[in-house]
Amino acid sequence: MRNIVGYLRSYFQSIHPAAALLTTLVTAIFIAINYSLQLEDRLMNIPHYGIRFLAFTGLFFLVFGSAWALQYIFQPHKLRITPSFFVLLFLAPAVFALKVTLDWLTRGITLPLGYPWSQYWYMVLNWPLKCAVVLGIIHLYWRMAKRRPPVAGLLFQRFNARPYAILLLLMVPLVAFASTQADFLQTYPKMQRIDFLKDHVSSMTGWRILYEISYGIDFLTIETFFRGFLVLAFARYAGRSVILPMAAFYCAIHFGKPLFECISSYFGGMILGVVVYHTKNIWGGLIVHLGIAWLMELGGTIGQLYSH
Repeated sequence: MRNIVGYLRSYFQSIHPAAALLTTLVTAIFIAINYSLQLEDRLMNIPHYGIRFLAFTGLFFLVFGSAWALQYIFQPHKLRITPSFFVLLFLAPAVFALKVTLDWLTRGITLPLGYPWSQYWYMVLNWPLKCAVVLGIIHLYWRMAKRRPPVAGLLFQRFNARPYAILLLLMVPLVAFASTQADFLQTYPKMQRIDFLKDHVSSMTGWRILYEISYGIDFLTIETFFRGFLVLAFARYAGRSVILPMAAFYCAIHFGKPLFECISSYFGGMILGVVVYHTKNIWGGLIVHLGIAWLMELGGTIGQLYSH
């Protein structure tokens, strides 16, 4: 725990005030635009998968690119801009936009099963399939760029889980508070999405557990992409300056979530990014992130019980 505090102190002492302030301000402007115009919902409702992919690529690039532009304006001496940097800059938004819009693949696989199983297995298989695609692309990049292993911080050696468990415990009061909010309870628990299965099975327990495991796999995708890829792949070009653009991009993928969750994701992403930058592995962040997600599922379940 002391090491993590040291990493954060060192980062915030070294950060460029204007770059940090303006990146945060620009991110806040994007948040305001999204929630006032329901931007993320509009993009998700685009019927054509190809156009939807391009729209999300554009949104993510706008947020990510704006944050990188601010780092370059205020601290150009810390950035090593090369053609390979621009390849990554354009590749990253496209990869995550692919992750967001890849539903057609899972739909095609599960559609022959018929309702309700086509819907259930679509929801359960969608996250693992997307994980395989995103991690496959990252692994391919690591090999083609001849980067040293481990790929994107997927390293088990020298990993101590204790400080991350403490961080997770510190999040319990915040999740408990969030569980009392109406907009939170409109979203969580996510497993209520499979309630349509109740009339078709004798017990929901096993089906809910399988859904939650699949939901957890999505966090492996997210941690590998944002902390493993956006931090560790970009670090050779900008050192610690990678943190703010990653946090802004990470915030953008929460535009469809409750406002409090979206705002907090910016700061949470920054903290996890700092830790991964120093430890060079993503497992601690995964413990915290996945732990919070399952706490939110629990909090949402309890909150729903008391709200009725």
